[in-house]
Amino acid sequence: MDTIRKAKYLVGGRIIKTGIAVFLTVMICEWLNWPAMFAAITAIITIEPTAANSIKKAFVRFPAAAIGAAYSIAFNVVLGDHSYTYALVAIATIMTCHKLRLNEGTLVATLTGVAMISTVHDHFIASFFIRLGATSIGLLVSTLVNLFVMSPNYSPAILNKIRNLFLETGDFIESRGLELVDLHSKTNRNESRSWFQKLMKNIEAIEVLCRYQKEEWKYHRFSRQDMRTFHYEYKKLNILRQILYHAGNLLTNSNQKVKVSEKNKDLVVAIVCSIKDILHHPQYEIETSHFEKINRVTELFWDRKPDHYDSHHCFAPETVIFYELISISDLLEELHHIQSLELRHQKLYQNE
Repeated sequence: MDTIRKAKYLVGGRIIKTGIAVFLTVMICEWLNWPAMFAAITAIITIEPTAANSIKKAFVRFPAAAIGAAYSIAFNVVLGDHSYTYALVAIATIMTCHKLRLNEGTLVATLTGVAMISTVHDHFIASFFIRLGATSIGLLVSTLVNLFVMSPNYSPAILNKIRNLFLETGDFIESRGLELVDLHSKTNRNESRSWFQKLMKNIEAIEVLCRYQKEEWKYHRFSRQDMRTFHYEYKKLNILRQILYHAGNLLTNSNQKVKVSEKNKDLVVAIVCSIKDILHHPQYEIETSHFEKINRVTELFWDRKPDHYDSHHCFAPETVIFYELISISDLLEELHHIQSLELRHQKLYQNE
């Protein structure tokens, strides 16, 4: 067991499961005296990130493989083993799978159909069912391996990625704030935009892992503590996405001249640095001084009048900055509340 765990971290669980599925599939095909190539191809393709995906896509890949095998037999009987036969089988298989919305099975169907052409020269009906049976073995074995062997647990990766993303978001907000008030910043406008896009892509990647974890729990046991931890982390992820939306709105001022008074400039810098400190804190603690700064910004925001700004916009860029900082601060309070609830539940669980 320890050897398998070490191999999992060195090579990757999905790669190991693919090897196991191919090994078992070929063994079964050799025992039945069936060609193992088609089954092995199917087993390699069928391994998915979650057992749920394997089961769901197996019901698509089986009829798709049957379509590919049928076209291979039909064109082989009529045209024989020629170069244009391969092209016609591939085209017909892809078109049919697309029309029948079997897109997840297009690859395995096309490979099955093309690979059969050079191996079938007589007994076409028997060859069709044997190849289809071998493909079915590959589907079944790989699905069972994905279901019972080394069940993936995405929760640790999700937790770690969310924590790192909070740290990066804090750095981004501080850097963008310094850039807006024309103080020394390590980034420029284009770098800030690229940085923001990278952060949003990281959030989307984490949400994919969250979806995988939810699907995996349909087929495997999980504890209440695991579910509660995931629940809180997912809430934090939603808060983080909202924080990034507001931080991204600060990029819309890139094409406008932001005129901030020296007094307000110091206040903006102090707030973005405070936001960074909160996001970097393990418990997202908020100091009293932060609330004092936000109260000052809130007063400045409400004191602003639209006609003070000579533009077709309703608010001056400085006012927009104030609004986004206030919104981010509200989300930080919610984040701290969620973190406090999580810690409280953890203590209750430990005392049970």
